[in-house]
Amino acid sequence: MAGVFFGDPFRRILWSQPILREWTGSAALMDWFESPASHCFKINVPGYSKEKVKLEVDEENVLHIRGEEGSSSSKEEPHGREIVWHAAERGATGGFHRQIELPENVRVDQIKAQVENGVLTIIVPKDNTPKPSKVRTINISSKL
Repeated sequence: MAGVFFGDPFRRILWSQPILREWTGSAALMDWFESPASHCFKINVPGYSKEKVKLEVDEENVLHIRGEEGSSSSKEEPHGREIVWHAAERGATGGFHRQIELPENVRVDQIKAQVENGVLTIIVPKDNTPKPSKVRTINISSKL
């Protein structure tokens, strides 16, 4: 029943909303918009370089976005006897993981992504070529 109400395209979006960040540790907020030629995802990834963000599309057409251990800015600070730390949260993000179920009409082999100024932009081109019909006509013969 829940599958009917929360159809496949919405299931992964609803379960990865910011309200669940406390449980999942994900702080990767996302915008998703569509043009006639592509889908565009913009995801906040402050402190992550392109080497720390991993993208993967699985066999079910689900885009996985992972951020490996966030910035290590607290490790760059001096550690000495005169230094007293009161909080060290910036380097302890623990990473993030988002899943996006892609529509069927996309060109997975042409996905492009870049990280700039703490924003990951992913462009997923649409495949506007007509799909072959899954209906086949079977000829009936008099003999098998």
